[in-house]
Amino acid sequence: MKELTKAEEQVMQVLWKIGQGFAADLIANFPEPKPAYNTILTVVRILEKKGFVDHETFGKANRYYPLVSKEQYSQLFMQNFVQHYFDNSFKSMVSFFAQNKDISMEDLDEIRRMIDAAQNDSINNKNE
Repeated sequence: MKELTKAEEQVMQVLWKIGQGFAADLIANFPEPKPAYNTILTVVRILEKKGFVDHETFGKANRYYPLVSKEQYSQLFMQNFVQHYFDNSFKSMVSFFAQNKDISMEDLDEIRRMIDAAQNDSINNKNE
């Protein structure tokens, strides 16, 4: 799966939000200033070629829908992000944000709880 450009990601964010829609629906869900109709159609065609979007035809209009979920893309994006910026080390990434005080103590505690829960799930799955 390829990474998205900023414009492609903006269109995908709208599609993930609304589930499916015609070009006018996509435009309506963009903040001001709204993109041009032809711009949206161009980006959607690129997304179709990349395998992120497909459409159903109703007369002369196409209703677009995502083929890739937000969760699937988020996972790929984060893996690439950690690989390229933190030498494939999640530990380095968390350390970076913690050292730069971008993470509050509450967030760190929540991350710790999530890690503990994931470890417990992993242990329980191994014992089954």
